[in-house]
Amino acid sequence: MMGSLLYVPSDEKITLLGAIQSLFEGSIYTFVFLWTPALSPNDEDIPHGFIFATFMLSSMLGSSIASRLLAHPSPKVESYMQTVFMISSSSLQLPVITNFLVAPSAVKGGSISFSGCIQLIGFCTFEACVGIFWPSIMKMRSQYIPEESRSTIMNFFRIPLNIFVCIALYNVKALPMTVMFGMCSIFLFVASILQRRLMVIAEIHKSRSQDWTAMKEMDSEADPLNG
Repeated sequence: MMGSLLYVPSDEKITLLGAIQSLFEGSIYTFVFLWTPALSPNDEDIPHGFIFATFMLSSMLGSSIASRLLAHPSPKVESYMQTVFMISSSSLQLPVITNFLVAPSAVKGGSISFSGCIQLIGFCTFEACVGIFWPSIMKMRSQYIPEESRSTIMNFFRIPLNIFVCIALYNVKALPMTVMFGMCSIFLFVASILQRRLMVIAEIHKSRSQDWTAMKEMDSEADPLNG
């Protein structure tokens, strides 16, 4: 186990990938517990089954988009995931924005409100990003983390993730809904920045590998001439 964890400080790509996954998964798990009270702050009668089915459909759509993206060499997964994280960050900002721009209803019960409809669109967008995330993060894990150490390393990064989710859920009634969604949005924005850093490092590493391969080929071609 300790041998596997030695990869974390020695390879920045693994550290970045683990941090990205923890930030995104933390936002997912927090969202799972927040979407119902966000859509029905005044005990509105919302169609939970229909909304959940819509979320699953959005996630399937995201997975379909990811399969098409991964089937082509361009854009690369490190590139388009920056956009995915930015879109997901913006989608979870909608509850914060609607709280300031749309006057809250004082009427208890009823059907889903106008602000709830706006948030629902953002939540479906977030679920589509989740659908893109899973196959894409698995692709990057296979590229940057050794197979024999993959599960150990990723479980190590889930430790702070689980701690954060437990703390967030324990204080869910003490913190306003806008604060919780704001934190998730910030986490996703940070994930986008880290993804950008990962792409830059991967490009540098690839360029160095190509230069090293070219030098070896030149040396191998020069050896028969010297002989």
